Amino acid sequence: MSDETAPALLLTHGRIIDPASGRDETGGILIENGVIRDVGPHLDHLKPMNGVTVRHCAGAVIAPGLVDMRVFVGEPGEEHRETFRTAGLAAAAGGITTMICQPQTLPPLDDAPSIDFVKRRAKDRCIVRVHPMAALTKGCAGGEMTEIGLLKEVGAVAYTDGARAVTNAQVIRRALTYGRMFDALIVQHCEDPDLVGEGVMNEGEFAARLGLPGAPDLAETVILERDMRLLAASGGRYHAALISCSASLDVLRKAKEAGLNVTAGVSINHLTFNENDVGQYRTFFKLAPPLRTEDERLALVEALASGLIDVIVSDHNPQDVETKRLTFAEAANGAAGLETMLSAGLRLVEAGHLTLPRLIEAMTLAPSRILHLPSGTLSVGAPADVIVFDPEEPWVCDPAEMRGRSKNTPFDEARMAGRVKATIVGGRTVFGG
Repeated sequence: MSDETAPALLLTHGRIIDPASGRDETGGILIENGVIRDVGPHLDHLKPMNGVTVRHCAGAVIAPGLVDMRVFVGEPGEEHRETFRTAGLAAAAGGITTMICQPQTLPPLDDAPSIDFVKRRAKDRCIVRVHPMAALTKGCAGGEMTEIGLLKEVGAVAYTDGARAVTNAQVIRRALTYGRMFDALIVQHCEDPDLVGEGVMNEGEFAARLGLPGAPDLAETVILERDMRLLAASGGRYHAALISCSASLDVLRKAKEAGLNVTAGVSINHLTFNENDVGQYRTFFKLAPPLRTEDERLALVEALASGLIDVIVSDHNPQDVETKRLTFAEAANGAAGLETMLSAGLRLVEAGHLTLPRLIEAMTLAPSRILHLPSGTLSVGAPADVIVFDPEEPWVCDPAEMRGRSKNTPFDEARMAGRVKATIVGGRTVFGG
């Protein structure tokens, strides 16, 4: 993705936030040949150099490009929902320089040729970096385990069945045991389908008043609790893709205190909204796991601030009009999220729930470390994946202006603050001036 033909770029007078080094200061970054050559306050006073483009970033933040660990792209098989081209445009506008795509495509990414296809297609058509997660089981069906070692050789960064939980305990146990040989990351969607049943929103009083069947948080904690016992017995590396309730936080805390190699993510939707936002059957808020109560939302924010939850994801799961413009019970789960993740996260900073460095860490350094990627840092010699954003610029989310193919955003017509001014991938500016 680096472009050695791109002119050298000097960003100056910005607020540099780099969680990897703890840097939070005013200064500049020098980018040459696709990598970061220098960083610090002294660059604000550097004399003009031939062949170096200078961008003054006063009032803006300079940070590592965001790394989104949970992105559903419809290619191959469901290009009407999203393609690598449209997803890349949306990601760049949202400050995301690396997308981790999920394996629930048509066909699923469960063998070496499919992983190779995705890598080549994304390289040709996407303006940001793309790394695929491979299916944990053949066909994402929860039965036969895929060839973890072979899939890692061709570029898989983790193993998951996407939005489908692997309910067979023996399969998870074998995956953790076998994956340990390859330092493989096993990613689980913690939601027991039998306990969810016909549930379409959070089980409770609000669902009862709407006359909708509820999905209990027990569906999440049962899977997570079981998997933590298997992890303790088998070893390996485990990541809970989406945590949505305080009961799961208790399980996660005990597992980490016991020294288990476990990490966890949370979607920006569950940090920002609660079940009341469903309102009068608003299908753009139909998600899996469902939005929980306000108390649960605040518990998730607190867990993120403390570091108990490691990563924020967009959980970008675009749906077309035909699958969302239905009754709430019939509508598909999922929401578009690439272009709004950062701005939505800045709401938490504005409210005083998170510091800006912690927000950026959860969207950059933390996922990079979990996935063993070289991104998420502004260190000298690191790939020049950098964003510049104004944390205070107001804007209104207009779905008609979204760059992704599907427009099912829960932030429809929401007033936002914080806008990306430039996105740089491998030294090449792919969004902004």
